[in-house]
Amino acid sequence: MNIGVDAAALGMANSVVSSTNDVNAGYWNPAGLVHLEDHQVALMHANYFANIAKYDYIAYASPIDDESAWGISLIRFGVDDILNTTELIDSQGNIDYNRISLFSTADYGFTFSYARRLPIEGFQYGVNAKIIRRIIGKFASAWGFGFDAAVQFERNNWNFGIMARDITTTYNVWNINEKEYQKVADAVAGQNQELPESTEITAPKLQLGLSKKFIFHYDYSLLAATSLNMRFTQTNDIISTKFASIDPAVGLEFGYTDLVFVRAGAGNFQNTLQLDNSEKVTFQPNIGLGFKYKGIQVDYALTNLGNQGTTLYSNIFSLKIDLGQFRR
Repeated sequence: MNIGVDAAALGMANSVVSSTNDVNAGYWNPAGLVHLEDHQVALMHANYFANIAKYDYIAYASPIDDESAWGISLIRFGVDDILNTTELIDSQGNIDYNRISLFSTADYGFTFSYARRLPIEGFQYGVNAKIIRRIIGKFASAWGFGFDAAVQFERNNWNFGIMARDITTTYNVWNINEKEYQKVADAVAGQNQELPESTEITAPKLQLGLSKKFIFHYDYSLLAATSLNMRFTQTNDIISTKFASIDPAVGLEFGYTDLVFVRAGAGNFQNTLQLDNSEKVTFQPNIGLGFKYKGIQVDYALTNLGNQGTTLYSNIFSLKIDLGQFRR
């Protein structure tokens, strides 16, 4: 639930908390859904870690009336066809490759979003209700739930956004198959001797965003956006205290006639310890392209999962369809 959705947003290093205003706002800031003029659908697919893991996303959103909107989305992150070798050796001590089976481990996130304009001009708010489903083959599974709350404010062509994720703390409760667990409990001496904890929690996080769109000669536009991603713990972020850590992100989107878009961004600024015990500030650069025509928008992002200078890049594609265009 922290990776992000929409290649357009990822190309801008996730700095879209204040500017998001389409179906993907359900993820980035549900308050932005009030800008929808008609039904929209979004799809995204990405492969991570040399195509071992697959990340998929689908969303739908629609206005309710002039003052409110709603949306739903589903995210899946999974690794499929993992070899299960827990029964590789039979009761006689013989290795039997026919006893190898396959399983998948996957996380699912289902989100219901609602947004509404406030009586104060330029203000809108949004909320998310999230259901989390996690499955590790036949070994264990979990259910979880949580809530997000967000606001956006617009004044003099400036956009402000606040997104509070997991405001109630998101809980996941695991059900472990003890029969399957016993097959590996004594495989390595001193390890896996006790059942793992059955409860996982995700602590609240806060994102603050600011953006502005500039128009040049009617045909050209430049969207400049920045965000501060705050976690209430001490980390390697470049701004870090015992109370909270802040990771800034910046992004730019250059557009031509609302048809072609070029994007760039940088985020995940970290203080990284080097081999000589010195510290170096590293960051994650992203770039992207987009094309929109008659209600269909295709976006691409090239993201760097590691530090700059590495080759851990991911190619991300997303599609957004404005269904209203097909009724005109």
